[in-house]
Amino acid sequence: MSPALPEQPAVLALGRPRLLAGLDRAARLDRSAHLSAHGSLPQHTETQLTALAEAVALRGRGGAGFPFARKLRAVGQAARRRGARPAVVVNGCEGDPTSRKDAVLLARAPHLVLDGALLTAAALGAGSVVVGVTRAAAEASVREALAERGLADRRARSVRARVVRLPERLVSGESSALLRAAGGGLPLPPGRHDRASREGLDGAPTLLSNAETFAQLALAARLGAEGYAATGAPGEPGTLLLTVSGAVPEPQVVEVPGGVPLAYVLKVCGAAPAPQGVLTGGCHGAWLDAATAARARVSHGGLADCGGTLGVGAVLALPADACPLGE
Repeated sequence: MSPALPEQPAVLALGRPRLLAGLDRAARLDRSAHLSAHGSLPQHTETQLTALAEAVALRGRGGAGFPFARKLRAVGQAARRRGARPAVVVNGCEGDPTSRKDAVLLARAPHLVLDGALLTAAALGAGSVVVGVTRAAAEASVREALAERGLADRRARSVRARVVRLPERLVSGESSALLRAAGGGLPLPPGRHDRASREGLDGAPTLLSNAETFAQLALAARLGAEGYAATGAPGEPGTLLLTVSGAVPEPQVVEVPGGVPLAYVLKVCGAAPAPQGVLTGGCHGAWLDAATAARARVSHGGLADCGGTLGVGAVLALPADACPLGE
């Protein structure tokens, strides 16, 4: 098996692309191309944004799958209780070596991620937005996107937006490591820490979620709850980004409707007809044997029913010539 995934795998959409819209025509969507592909972004109050996140059952796409609406509510309440201005942090560090979906989003469609982060910041009245990355292409793309929006000049806007680069390693994707680094400290978990919603960036109530989550929020804001739910699984509307690797001709980042059969995803990506097994969810995920993978569906509930997990959206098919114990 390949020891490492490329920084920018090929992209593919099964069905009409949402997160990947426009990437068939451009290597990277600048501000103009982004607006052409997605249209303008309507603003939402905190109450409206929380209701929208609840209506579309938006969950974090960084591994834990925590409900986004609960984070919004917790940060808003903490900020009002303390009389403090909150912060918004985008976790694009993606430390899991089996995942590249957030790297692709940040490098190729950075404005979609920034849309969700800035929409959240405006709704909460946040004073700062921080995007954490580990890869050079993502850092360069986000910095360019901030400049395209006029956010590179700190004096230009009421919200301060910046990029923080962390070392490329597994621990950098841990939320407390990112918060510590964004505050000027070492990019390592502190051992003990409070919830970010209560005390996060520089001690302020902080809404922290991963890059795909903010991109999904931006789509939901444009489409509305009904339009967003036009595709997806019952109770889990919308699409998902997967990083498919292992027994495939080339690693790919694939956008799929929630609930699609895992076997169909592997077939479209060119996987061997019957891999020994399939790792779902990344390094903290779970292996499915070939028979189980053949009947699994790609969603939180569908994979959990089979003993798998969506996790970071990684799907790694084990080739016939690989040693299962070694992997």
